[in-house]
Amino acid sequence: MTQIAHALSRVTGREIEAESLKPVLIFSAIGLAVSLLAMLTYGLDLSPGFF
Repeated sequence: MTQIAHALSRVTGREIEAESLKPVLIFSAIGLAVSLLAMLTYGLDLSPGFF
């Protein structure tokens, strides 16, 4: 967690604390899990009509 905060601090030039990243990472992980679950549940249609 602190390595991510240090990398973002170097890239952006602003001081970022590791504790402030925790809620963002939690909500991102929840969103990814819900998206993957929806994709597994409803399937992914790769038929020619999709494109």
